[in-house]
Amino acid sequence: MADASVRTVQSLVTSGVFALDGGEWEVENNVWIVGDDRTAVVIDAAHDHEAVARALGDRELMAVVCTHGHNDHVNAAVELAALCDAPILLHPDDAELWHRVHPDTEPDAPLLDGERLQAGGTELEVLHTPGHSPGGVCLYAAEEGVVFTGDTLFSGGPGATGRSLSDFPTIIASIRDRLLGLPPETVVHTGHGPSTTIGAEAPHLQEWIDRGY
Repeated sequence: MADASVRTVQSLVTSGVFALDGGEWEVENNVWIVGDDRTAVVIDAAHDHEAVARALGDRELMAVVCTHGHNDHVNAAVELAALCDAPILLHPDDAELWHRVHPDTEPDAPLLDGERLQAGGTELEVLHTPGHSPGGVCLYAAEEGVVFTGDTLFSGGPGATGRSLSDFPTIIASIRDRLLGLPPETVVHTGHGPSTTIGAEAPHLQEWIDRGY
């Protein structure tokens, strides 16, 4: 029998459409399941709630955690939460983006900066990192040496800021003040694409910081 004290980070890639400002793009999203063999949280329920539920198996879902409110990160959240009887957590500054996707549903509780969530035996600290969206957050698991960055930081640089409710200087400040101080070996699990580390991304980001952002 599996030891329930063993903490795990599991990834699932789902495909769908990102829609914003009148445009639509085919995307693949990383859905992260964090916990142990009994309980877990899902970070960014994207596109296919049934696939996420299958990946959860018989574990109890403690929460659906949204790193931000763009449709491709929340479009499966309501159905997954209903299926698993779990709350949805979102930073309140992304309420406008959330309601563009789910106009008749509210998140169950706010994600607040400095809050600590429990996912099995893993503690996740909420870091408010606006820029890609006003209410973007990252989730830092210090004991595991990982941070889940949503669309704030990718392998190769910061998240996109060319569309509504985003701002480039703000995302650079968020990365500088909230992420670059983490240990360089911290693994960065992103919302799209491959994982990286804080140390690998720091030199590229420092170039933007040196330009005055």
